[in-house]
Amino acid sequence: MKNIKVNKLRTKLKSHNIGKLRLCVDRSNLNFFAQIIDDAKGITLVSVSTKETKDKTKTKTEQAAAAGAILAVLALEKKITTVYFDRNVYKFHGRVKAFAAAAREGGLKF
Repeated sequence: MKNIKVNKLRTKLKSHNIGKLRLCVDRSNLNFFAQIIDDAKGITLVSVSTKETKDKTKTKTEQAAAAGAILAVLALEKKITTVYFDRNVYKFHGRVKAFAAAAREGGLKF
């Protein structure tokens, strides 16, 4: 069921955003992962996860927001400013929303 939803969503996103880089997020119970992917070349340009920046004093939402800020800095270093947001099957709230807000504040446009 999850794969069908992901494929439908991804197909719709790709058809409307041809030529743009994709900011794909994934989350588990403990960690949050994000990548900027160039689908035309099939490579990952920038990636970040909360595994790298684990801080036991912060909540998972705060850790995701910190990862969004780090991803924005890394993307701007590689001169990436515009992407489209692929949230997979996750609703746009909680950790996903905090990540997106931090990435936007850092300078990414989507």
